[in-house]
Amino acid sequence: MTDLTPTPDRPGLHISKPSPTATATASAVCHCGASATATGDAQVSALMAGWDTAHSSAHTKSTDGGTL
Repeated sequence: MTDLTPTPDRPGLHISKPSPTATATASAVCHCGASATATGDAQVSALMAGWDTAHSSAHTKSTDGGTL
């Protein structure tokens, strides 16, 4: 299986929850330099909301190195 973890060369958001009882995890890397990780349903949900608001595909490329 291909490694789906985002990198600066392949920015994006990756979420994993292999089963309903497993702990959710997420990692995100944006082309602007921001990156974040999260563990647990609530933290993953917050990371997703922050990504959608500030770093989704509509986010313009910049070099400000912001945070998610």
